[in-house]
Amino acid sequence: MSAPLRFLVSPPGLEPFVDFLLVEIEGAPGLYTVTAAAEGGPRLFVLDAAVHLPSYQPTITDQQCELLALQKPEDASVLVVVNPAANEKTTVNLMAPIVVNMTTGGCAQLILEGQDWPIKAELANAA
Repeated sequence: MSAPLRFLVSPPGLEPFVDFLLVEIEGAPGLYTVTAAAEGGPRLFVLDAAVHLPSYQPTITDQQCELLALQKPEDASVLVVVNPAANEKTTVNLMAPIVVNMTTGGCAQLILEGQDWPIKAELANAA
C-alpha cells in the first residue's frame, strides 16, 4: 500500500519538503516509510498508532482538527515517528504525532501541548 501525503506545514527539520509518499513496509503491518516525493529527499519511519500503540490516545484540539479539515474521528490516522538507533533502544515520539486526514491526504506533525507524552518513548514500553 502507498498513499500520497501533503504536509500543510513542512515538518520540523524537513523544510522545505511538503509532498511525501506513505509506503507500507512489506511483512510489517502498521510500519511505514514516509519519503519525500522529490528525488533525494528525506525519509522517516513511522508506526500506525492504532496498530502498535492502542493505549496511545492523544487529544487533538478543535483548531488542529480544523487545520486538517477533519470532519469525524474516523477520518484521522495517527502515525508516530520511529527513531531507530544502532546501539540504543528504538524510540517513538509520542509528543509530536503525524496526523493524517485519510480522506484528503493532508497531514501535519502536531505538537501536543499540555499533554504528558514523551518525545522519546522506548518502543517496547510505549504501549
